[in-house]
Amino acid sequence: MKISEKTCVEFVNLLASKSAVPGGGGAAALVGAIGMALGSMVCNLTIGKKKYAEYEDRVKEILVKAGEIEEKLLSMIDEDANNFLPLSKAYGLPTSTEEEKKIKEETMENALKVACEAPINIVRMCFDAIKLHKDLVDKGSRLAISDVGVGIQCLRSAILSGQLNIVININSIKDMEYVEKVRNEVNHLVEEGVKICDEVYAKVEKALGK
Repeated sequence: MKISEKTCVEFVNLLASKSAVPGGGGAAALVGAIGMALGSMVCNLTIGKKKYAEYEDRVKEILVKAGEIEEKLLSMIDEDANNFLPLSKAYGLPTSTEEEKKIKEETMENALKVACEAPINIVRMCFDAIKLHKDLVDKGSRLAISDVGVGIQCLRSAILSGQLNIVININSIKDMEYVEKVRNEVNHLVEEGVKICDEVYAKVEKALGK
């Protein structure tokens, strides 16, 4: 059974155990998927309501994109776990001789890059989800405005968590061209994403009269 197909209780218990996976990456993917799912819920509560008829077509577009993001983020739970396994094995390689040290170093370098792939995609997908919430906060049902707020906070947490899972890996990568490329892309997406999250949440608070 895939990790993403476990029940909530099973997932949390596995996450709490000493098992190497799932870890922070899988948790980030799940939280991101939950954040986007809340956006989908708001869309479904908005579509068909006369009060929001002028936004109906756009809300339907958001719903379709949201579903795609949810599916991709859920798949990242298992992808992140699978990508971590080569790295966990690489840590245990012998280093008794110079040849063994060289093999371990090369294996580690490749495994660390593979381990970065899922978190990078998590950051990218969360950024796309955050942009959908930016649109939805002005077009979704006011009765579900608090759910937009919860969704955006989940995505804020997820994009920052994805970044952490990248940083811990690139800190050990020696290919500086790769490191700088990844760092520049991720830092830009996270900085802009968090900024949008805070703007959306401020709108939610204002709408609720907080």
